[in-house]
Amino acid sequence: MQVKGDKGIGKTVNGETIRDVIGHVVITQESVRITCDEAMQYIARNDAELIGNVVVTQDSVVIKTPRGFYYGNTKEAYSSSGIWLTDGHFILTSRNGHYYFDEKRSYFYNNVEMKDSVSDLKSDRLNYWEDENKAVAVGNVCISDTGSTVFADSLIHFRNSQSSYAFNHVRIYNPADKLAIFCSKLEDTGKRKYSRITGDPFLVKIDTSSAGKIDTLLISSIIMEAYNDSVRRLIATDSVKILRDGFSSINQQAVYFEKGDKIQIYRHDADQMMPVLWSDSTQLAGDSINIFLKENRPDIMKVRSNASIISIDRESLFRYNQMSGKMITLFFGKDGLERTEVEGNALSIYYVYDNGEPNGLLKSSSEKAKIYFDKKEVADVHLYGKPLSEFHPENLLKGKEKDFTIPTFKLYKGKPTRKGLLQTRSEILSYLKKEKKYYAGKSNTPKRKP
Repeated sequence: MQVKGDKGIGKTVNGETIRDVIGHVVITQESVRITCDEAMQYIARNDAELIGNVVVTQDSVVIKTPRGFYYGNTKEAYSSSGIWLTDGHFILTSRNGHYYFDEKRSYFYNNVEMKDSVSDLKSDRLNYWEDENKAVAVGNVCISDTGSTVFADSLIHFRNSQSSYAFNHVRIYNPADKLAIFCSKLEDTGKRKYSRITGDPFLVKIDTSSAGKIDTLLISSIIMEAYNDSVRRLIATDSVKILRDGFSSINQQAVYFEKGDKIQIYRHDADQMMPVLWSDSTQLAGDSINIFLKENRPDIMKVRSNASIISIDRESLFRYNQMSGKMITLFFGKDGLERTEVEGNALSIYYVYDNGEPNGLLKSSSEKAKIYFDKKEVADVHLYGKPLSEFHPENLLKGKEKDFTIPTFKLYKGKPTRKGLLQTRSEILSYLKKEKKYYAGKSNTPKRKP
């Protein structure tokens, strides 16, 4: 290590020879070059304390600090007075930091921040390998780009590919869509626009209507996969539970489109469980269910293949209005279900009332059917294509309701509830409470951390 400056003063402290170099100090060692206002050179140790306007360079790496140290034997720079580093592509700052010149590795800690043209990464501690463009961040990790922010206990990030791997207490937050995902592990491939989310993933989306009503969508599953291509969507797979004001569902796979206007629920050939959806007192089941939303409420639901609808009429008497067909379409208005259309082998069973008193049952079959509702009760039924109807009077029906069911009649259990989904997820309950308060206009905080 060679040290030059305007003036040098030699002295001995506790038996150690020290050279104090003052003014326009330049230190060189192989490819490492250091400039500062003053340097205390410890001759035997081959170390130097650097004081004032310290600038350390090696190739494209530039390090700046008000005060630091350079260890010549290990070729290491250190500062506890605030450190700034760049290689021309990113800027890395923190309160404390080490740079190992032979390894081309940075170890920074205390208020670490790493910024480039795409992302901003903050953490308590960070290791960065320049040759690999790899950062390993630990403690209160937060990485953000123009679209979303990820919080985690630890994270591995590759700058060139913009790929990230986050671990433990992971929260993915998209403020523009009012969407957050909680999980234990995130694999984000960056430029490939694909993410895999595991470890009890849970999606929360808060919507507000034009009238100011706050609505919440909750989805839990074993695996979630996000595709951020031209059709932005999230696929939830295995033990999927969906809960939203107006409906809930259990299924094996669901696709949520991030525009917020459609949810698709599927049954694959290998799946034993049929997708089931509940809306108010109505149960829908079929091989696939498409839900179209309008102004943050159900607008149209399409149930395809092995489709059935069962609605509670008088549960205490085992009275259920029932319907089955190849495809069933439900049309909703602002006050709930308005019309149901059945196509292909339509079969229906409806209980009849006269002035509110039970008055038998109507069993019908046809190629098509349309059922109209008023205040959630059947108001009219139209049958098309070879209609057949059977009326069963009340005196022959009472006590024999279980004999009158469609072939696919089955009451499914496991309807998701808010309490059941959230009872062990305190972090999500806290997030919902804070976000709902914000969107209700009770907070003016511009930025929120889930």
